Amino acid sequence: MTETIVPDSQHRGLVERLPQVPRDLAQLARFDRPIGWWLLFWPCVWGVWLAGAGPQFVLLFWLLLGAIAMRGAGCVYNDIVDAKLDASVARTAARPVASGRIGKKLAWLWLISLCLVGLIVLLQLRLEAQIIALGSLALVAAYPFMKRITWWPQAWLGLVFTWGLWVGWTELRWDNWDAIACLYAGAICWVIGYDTIYALQDREDDALVGIRSSALRMGAHVHAGVGGFYLAAAALWGLGIWLYRPDIFALVALVPVALHLAWQVATLDPSDPENPLARFRSNRMAGALMAAACFVVGNAGAG
Repeated sequence: MTETIVPDSQHRGLVERLPQVPRDLAQLARFDRPIGWWLLFWPCVWGVWLAGAGPQFVLLFWLLLGAIAMRGAGCVYNDIVDAKLDASVARTAARPVASGRIGKKLAWLWLISLCLVGLIVLLQLRLEAQIIALGSLALVAAYPFMKRITWWPQAWLGLVFTWGLWVGWTELRWDNWDAIACLYAGAICWVIGYDTIYALQDREDDALVGIRSSALRMGAHVHAGVGGFYLAAAALWGLGIWLYRPDIFALVALVPVALHLAWQVATLDPSDPENPLARFRSNRMAGALMAAACFVVGNAGAG
């Protein structure tokens, strides 16, 4: 039943082979679209690798599991809150709650189950990191309502989706807050840029149903807008790296991710239905390049 598979699923064949209810639950948590948990996970890696304690594979495993579970929980919560709005938008009308295939009671049970996995991950962290992680819950709870009250819900998403930077850092260190704050601010700009690209897919439907987004606010200036936020991200990351390790060679580590962001802007084509989604998904590579930069900077010399 391909009509029950949302258009931007990345694993259509695998999802289609599942029975209906497991298929809907998998889609509800966006297990078929791993780009979301990659984007949530990479800032965690930045914090861990910049701390200069080596690869930390066990810690990264727990943070990856937490990213998958909590991204899924956030998506379930978002779909419960936005069920009526999603039903009005072509790209999201097939979502399980919006279409009525999954009732809200089952959706809440699924949400609780995913949160329990997140709790297991939380208990693997030291107390300071646990407190920091719990601090994101209020931001997560408020996010679905931002598109109703501001043209910049992408900025709020930036606060949420890059919170793992603080968690990864505080699990290993408790210093250099000025540098981490700059990296966090840059990460927020990065999210505004890539989520604006993602929102290009829904501009017509969003305008019709009254949903606000940075893509609508930027209008015909979306290239300049996204480019400006990406430039701000690179500049803030550079400042953060400099505050952490004032070495010109440390800044060179940021060149690959900066070039990748520039490529996204240069090749972005809002008129092509496939192009914005492809550019959005390419931020998995941007996150990986930034992670590599953090590893080089953090482990080549103490901050």
